[in-house]
Amino acid sequence: MQPSDLLSALRTRRVIAIVRGGDGAAALDTVLTLVRHGIDLVEVSLSGADALDVIRDARAALGPDALLGAGTVLTAQDARRAAEAGAAYIVTPAVTEAVAASRALGLPVLAGALTPTEVAAARAAGATAVKLFPAGPGGVELLRALRGPFPDVPFVPVGGVDAAAAREYLAAGALAVGVGGPLVGRAADGDPTGLTERVAAFAALGSPTTHEESS
Repeated sequence: MQPSDLLSALRTRRVIAIVRGGDGAAALDTVLTLVRHGIDLVEVSLSGADALDVIRDARAALGPDALLGAGTVLTAQDARRAAEAGAAYIVTPAVTEAVAASRALGLPVLAGALTPTEVAAARAAGATAVKLFPAGPGGVELLRALRGPFPDVPFVPVGGVDAAAAREYLAAGALAVGVGGPLVGRAADGDPTGLTERVAAFAALGSPTTHEESS
């Protein structure tokens, strides 16, 4: 995947699902359910159980064009292992060595940053887009404040983003949002109750009518 492909996927899907759980088989089922029901931009967090196997098996099931990435990538070794497992893009929680290592592997990166200094560092390290994390404490006002000095940076708020907050972030100029618990619930731990209903609510955010103070 090229950086432009990741940006295009974020721009059109508007939601990247974050799958992290304590049961590898359930996490795999969750990934497949998300894709089957309309959220096909999915990040599997390396902090979850058997995450590399989940990525590998999801890649095998979904094919080479699936928009499947690895998250919570902290080190160069993490990046290499994620790439070998089949991740098409990398997501980091901060500006770490994993950003440059992922770019060296030819993978686009959504790099975590919160402050102006971190945003600038993420872009300097080669990040394709900036994961505004944790977005919850600063909320939409933080996004608006950062877009002032960084109007051309593609921001993806992550952390405490429910469906209502997602709409606010998108209206305020976020390229997309990253959503874990409010979307996935406990499905990756083996309890998929309500998952398809939540998927429907978030998938609707992909409509172009949901944004525009944005882009």
